[in-house]
Amino acid sequence: MAPNRRGTAGAPGGAPAPPPLPGGSLVRNGSPAGQLVKIAVLGLAAALALWAAFPLYAAGNWIGISVVAGVTALIFYVYLSPRRVPVKYLLPGTLLLIAFQILPVLFTVSTSVTNFGDGHRGSKEEAIASIEAASVERSADSVDYALSVAAVGDPAGGELVFLLTAPDGTSYAGDAEGLTELAPGDATVSTAGRITEAEGYVVLTAAEVSARGEEIAAFAVPTGGGSGIRSSGLSAAYEGSATRAYDEECDCITDSASGAVFTADDERGVFVDEAGQRLPQGWQVDVGWSNFTKVLTDPSVNASFFGILAWNIAFAAGTVLLVFVVGLALALVMHVQGLRGRTAYRILLVLPYAMPSFAMFLLWRDMFNADFGLVNRMFGLDVDWLGDPWTARAALLLVNMWLGYPYLFLVATGALQSIPRELVQAARIDGAGAWQAFRHVTLPLLMVAMTPILVSTFAFNFNNFNAVYLMTEGGPFPPGNPMAGATDLLITYTYRLAFGGQGAQYGYAAAVSVFIFLIVALISLVSLRQSRSLEEVH
Repeated sequence: MAPNRRGTAGAPGGAPAPPPLPGGSLVRNGSPAGQLVKIAVLGLAAALALWAAFPLYAAGNWIGISVVAGVTALIFYVYLSPRRVPVKYLLPGTLLLIAFQILPVLFTVSTSVTNFGDGHRGSKEEAIASIEAASVERSADSVDYALSVAAVGDPAGGELVFLLTAPDGTSYAGDAEGLTELAPGDATVSTAGRITEAEGYVVLTAAEVSARGEEIAAFAVPTGGGSGIRSSGLSAAYEGSATRAYDEECDCITDSASGAVFTADDERGVFVDEAGQRLPQGWQVDVGWSNFTKVLTDPSVNASFFGILAWNIAFAAGTVLLVFVVGLALALVMHVQGLRGRTAYRILLVLPYAMPSFAMFLLWRDMFNADFGLVNRMFGLDVDWLGDPWTARAALLLVNMWLGYPYLFLVATGALQSIPRELVQAARIDGAGAWQAFRHVTLPLLMVAMTPILVSTFAFNFNNFNAVYLMTEGGPFPPGNPMAGATDLLITYTYRLAFGGQGAQYGYAAAVSVFIFLIVALISLVSLRQSRSLEEVH
């Protein structure tokens, strides 16, 4: 029945009926296709929630389970309602923004105030178990196991796991947290008693075991009660008693072999003796702002940090200047009326943009080789381009300019075509020369469109990890300082701190990452504020 009240949508003489809301097919009375899409989305959300909940339950992470339950309930509440159509569009983007932008930033900030890194990865209880297990020595009644060394994930860097077969035939997986019995169907045992396959683990080959020999020799599986399992070769392990035992009353560890007593330092997360010697295994603690103050006040650190920061700013600014000048100059040349072969020239000019950048960096690295590189041979030079700090920086800027100018060339070409030629012609009629017309008419109009792109180019090159790592790996390095090279950017320096061969320092690397974020955000904010004045050109 049609509505008959005046002023009611659809009523005679009233306002016209509003158009259907977007997404109306997803509400309760929508089309069958919309209903199927809604059922599929909700089913996928429920499946993901169950997939995430079981590991969280196994780990006892009740906060995580609460978050998963809350998000799932919110999704069902929004999409089962015939109303709240705008929220149906906003919710997926909001959840993805939280998951991939806000949470990583919060995690980085929270990590930056801890000592998280090699030797400080777990809790105090795990550190005590590891210390006791690492001091295990064989005794007369030690139990022997058949051993296969495995890893979780990457064989070269994944977490080590001992796959063990006890004398009674029971199979175990032993890691830094202890032993876990394997079900008969989860492991394949050879006739020699060694596990050759196990679900969830990668059994290392002889070469991989040899490559991680030192790590395996130091590895021990805690079994409780001051005992642990250590390897005695590549195919056998034994369970022995620890020489270092923890005493809860004094909160210390006593070494029965040397008599040394290591007392817990809960501020640094380590056990130390009276002489200041510390045990290598510690635990994760909150260290406050010490990682940030270390960057600013520690002479051995801030000398490298501020030197790298200066070069980082110079590299990003120099790259922006070079690609802007070269790209704009080529765009002006291509903008000349009557130029023959313009299309062919443009194709050749944007060719570097079509090349894979990582392959080009490797190719240019070889071209700058001091012995057989094309650059030295072509110009008859004898320059160690990548071995000297300044030539390495110049080569890096040159290659980055070569890869980056096509983008600015394309942007400048489009911006030039949007500027009315009548403006330049009017300036020339008024007596302005070519340079004056470009300086006072064309360039200000170009900068209105190009300034935000230049700011984003600066921010990108401030963290251009690929360029530095593929060309120079941060080098050349000064004698005695393998952590900070002449061409290092803050991002490559942070990577070396976090994953370098001298031990990971995730907490300190996170603090440097926060500094990078603040610097880029500050420079971008100032640049964008300054660019607002250009809008007055219009």
